[in-house]
Amino acid sequence: MSVQTSDIADAIAGDFAARLLGWYDRAARVLPWRIAPNSDAVPDPYRIWLAEVMLQQTTVAAVAGYFTRFTERWPTVADLAAADDADVMAAWAGLGYYARARNLLACARAVVADHGGYFPGSEAELRALPGIGDYTAASVAAIAFGRPAVVIDANIERVIARHRLIETPLPLAKREIRAALAPLVPQDRPGDFAQALMDLGATICTPRGPACAICPVMADCRARGRPDIDRLPVKPPKKAKPHRHGAAHWIEADGRIWLVRRPGKGMLGGMRALPGGDWTDVAGSGLERGESGIASVDHAFTHFDLTLILVRRKVPLAAGEGEWWPISDLDAAGLPTLYRKLISKMMLERDA
Repeated sequence: MSVQTSDIADAIAGDFAARLLGWYDRAARVLPWRIAPNSDAVPDPYRIWLAEVMLQQTTVAAVAGYFTRFTERWPTVADLAAADDADVMAAWAGLGYYARARNLLACARAVVADHGGYFPGSEAELRALPGIGDYTAASVAAIAFGRPAVVIDANIERVIARHRLIETPLPLAKREIRAALAPLVPQDRPGDFAQALMDLGATICTPRGPACAICPVMADCRARGRPDIDRLPVKPPKKAKPHRHGAAHWIEADGRIWLVRRPGKGMLGGMRALPGGDWTDVAGSGLERGESGIASVDHAFTHFDLTLILVRRKVPLAAGEGEWWPISDLDAAGLPTLYRKLISKMMLERDA
């Protein structure tokens, strides 16, 4: 009797998962939001969702401390839903991509209002929540609820592109990567499988110089030994980012500075900040004639680079909406990284 093609595919898929999970059982990273493999503990969807949102476009090292502080202050989704917006935005300061913090609150409140304080378990229901896209829905469904979802982050994308030698440039390659990964996902332990792939990409199948010799799935990796393995997955050419310019105002009186709240939508939405004008393509934007700054910083956002100059201004007659904040307690203001960098540089230059 001949062996059916589907039987061969099932055998390959099962062997891939078995090799990967065997390695994960021995080498899984210890992370504050993760339940160790083979543990009897029950996953907490809130903690998994919170970690996944924090980890978007941010490193594990950067997230760990924030995650611990968030879960100590708001240990349940109901606690977070009841939190003051300003407190959450201040606690998020420094993690970047601040729309995530606004969506975090909206999602927590939707879970409480529409689902009785419990996260739904299906990908479709999770995707319907504010701020949850395909990746986060799949990740929470797999890790928290044991659903055999196809989870693909940047690490998993790299592992599969190399293992199956997918040379189509991104983003077109995403469809091929998903098609290659889907039959490999096991019905049992899909959450561990997804986390194992994440760990493999983070620790062995790294962007540069992967450690192929100790990879648990190296035997049938099609890119193994290729001198150009670092180029996979193939990325499209980078586009030059525009450079914008702006000014921020240092308005000081009696040991306090004037802070404003940025608009709820847009860059750094809802965050406390130094007052200032719009950021434009014109160098020196926001400066008055003959005015020079007391400090400046260059800061990279996702879609543009910014040069922000700090200028000293007098207390205006009508300062508008804002608040006076003690200079000695600026760390508690929850300023975005951009403004903290600018103020730190000014303080250093003033003390020099």
